[in-house]
Amino acid sequence: VQLVESGGNSVPAGGSLRLSCKTTAYTYSAYCVAWARQAPGKEREGVAQLGHDGSVTYAESVKDRFSILSDKSNMTMYLEMNDLKSEDTAMYFCAAAFAKPCPTVHTVNSEYHYWGQGTQVTVSA
Repeated sequence: VQLVESGGNSVPAGGSLRLSCKTTAYTYSAYCVAWARQAPGKEREGVAQLGHDGSVTYAESVKDRFSILSDKSNMTMYLEMNDLKSEDTAMYFCAAAFAKPCPTVHTVNSEYHYWGQGTQVTVSA
């Protein structure tokens, strides 16, 4: 399974950014895809999750600001980020799992076993 992120950049607080993840996970029927992030000195945390079963979950810290989107025809998922804050600064990773039902965003670190290399997002105050 391949996952390749892109779209990371430096943006001012209040700005928007869209991350992309090209992935072969969609070739499997029981796909579960997710975004996670890791800030310097902190543990990696799940941000958003979307699954073959229609499940969508978000971390409380990004709910109402971030959206996870899926374009299966282009084998790509997206993370649309609005109203960015300095605390959103992190390396962002996309991840995949194959399960029924899909693990939620809260168990990304333990339940998602395929990971991309990451793309850096920096939000300046």
